[in-house]
Amino acid sequence: MATQPHRTEELQQTSFLIILAVVTLLMAVVIYPFAQPLLWAGLAAIMFQPLYRNVLRLLRGRRNPAAGLSLLIIFILVLVPAAWVASMVIQQAFVLVTTLQQQPIDLAALFDTVYTRLPQFAREAVDRSGWADIAMVQTRLQELLTESAGMIASQAVSIGSGALSFFLSFGVALYVMFFLLRDGERIGRTVLCAVPVERSIADRLAERFLGIVRATIKGTGVVALVQGALGTITLMIAGVPSALLFGVIMAIFALVPVIGSGAVWVPAGLYLLITGDTWQGLFVLLTGFFVISSADNVLRPILVGRDTGIPDWIILITTLGGISFVGFSGIVLGPLVAGLFLASWSILREQREQDEETVRQHGISVDASGHSPDPVAAD
Repeated sequence: MATQPHRTEELQQTSFLIILAVVTLLMAVVIYPFAQPLLWAGLAAIMFQPLYRNVLRLLRGRRNPAAGLSLLIIFILVLVPAAWVASMVIQQAFVLVTTLQQQPIDLAALFDTVYTRLPQFAREAVDRSGWADIAMVQTRLQELLTESAGMIASQAVSIGSGALSFFLSFGVALYVMFFLLRDGERIGRTVLCAVPVERSIADRLAERFLGIVRATIKGTGVVALVQGALGTITLMIAGVPSALLFGVIMAIFALVPVIGSGAVWVPAGLYLLITGDTWQGLFVLLTGFFVISSADNVLRPILVGRDTGIPDWIILITTLGGISFVGFSGIVLGPLVAGLFLASWSILREQREQDEETVRQHGISVDASGHSPDPVAAD
């Protein structure tokens, strides 16, 4: 008879867990349209938490004014310049595509310039490969530019028609960021208490998560912005048109390991050399190699230390996978998921090693399932 209340209690707990899972799933479905704004709001709140603390000390502990002033500073110093850069990039993209349509690159002359400088065996290899038919290549490129212009125009119309949705998401992100700045630490403690694992493990996982966010945004995002800015200045000095557009593309490529910003400045420098702009091409290549590429090696140790705990090949795979899954937000979300995955398994390994060390110290023998066969030792 004593087992009946115990069984009833188990049924009640199971029912509660089912209800909790269903309610959580419904909540996820409801907030899914704003998943990306919420993601960026949470990451921004984590990154700007030190700013909020300084403002809070300045305002003598008044939390609402401190959160509001912090949000205003973020809006003026970060969001307004970002919006201005985005508008300039879109404008330069339109100008570049229009220019290439009206004055297409003479690939035939460019090909002849490169072809005549190749050694004999290389020219024979080009002839055998069929790449000598430059007229077909130029026709394809012109078709590609025409399609690109139509795609940019259609995207502009889509952005204009979705302006209300964008501003709604932007407003939601700012609104949520206000409360995350103000109550972020309290929310974090509440979540840690509710996580169904040991508190020590939850604390370690939260610490690793914050480190991963810092490494991803500061160690990758800031370095990419610096490389993009250096690339923009370099291309402007070299007289490359639409330098800001190519600088932003350089910053995006800098977020992807292995590929890096060299995917932009190397072709740009080679193109300048081929077209006869010798000093400009050498300037772009030398600056890219010694300055732009070195920014990563100089800034990353200063910002987050040398070891982020995530191998470059995993960052590459998860970044590309994140982009294909959720779009641009995958640049940040992919490495975050990878970092949490590695951190979780690392904590599990450390926990196992601690258990084994405890067993060795107390001289307790365990079987393959981790249980002691000796009932005395088990007690």
